[in-house]
Amino acid sequence: MSQKIDIKHYLKNLDVVIAIVALITLILLTSLGVVMRYLVGKPFTWLEEVQLFCMVWIVFAASGYAFRIGGQVAIEMLVESMPLKVQKIVEYFIDAVVFFVIGYFLYQSVGFVQLFIRSGRSTNMLRIPYWFIYAIAPLSCVDMLISYVLTKYFNKKNNDEMENIAWHL
Repeated sequence: MSQKIDIKHYLKNLDVVIAIVALITLILLTSLGVVMRYLVGKPFTWLEEVQLFCMVWIVFAASGYAFRIGGQVAIEMLVESMPLKVQKIVEYFIDAVVFFVIGYFLYQSVGFVQLFIRSGRSTNMLRIPYWFIYAIAPLSCVDMLISYVLTKYFNKKNNDEMENIAWHL
């Protein structure tokens, strides 16, 4: 049986699609770069710039997805050993810390991107504007916050079944 392609499904997972495309690009160009440097003797002078771009976009694009599937680092053993009332208080404290840290990172990343826009700085070989390379950071912060809220509060009933929480590809 063939499955019908659902555009909404891919739009919900656009961050993962971007990360996958960046990863495939990174692997293919790095492999080709090795061949060109060591077998052909004509290295790509621009390869490092594209690798930087891909690595930044892989990390930031996939971060929202990590929140949706519960893939972020968590040490739950200590919290689960506490009484239920204390667990609730700790959960709210953790939520506040998550929002503060991601909010602070959002604020700083917007400033960082604005700095690159004002400076007009770009990569040496391909002239890719640095603001474009790092523009994924504030978008990623918004994605992480939305994913965190949706996963934690709007899918509370299915919290034990991560398959129902996450928007899997």
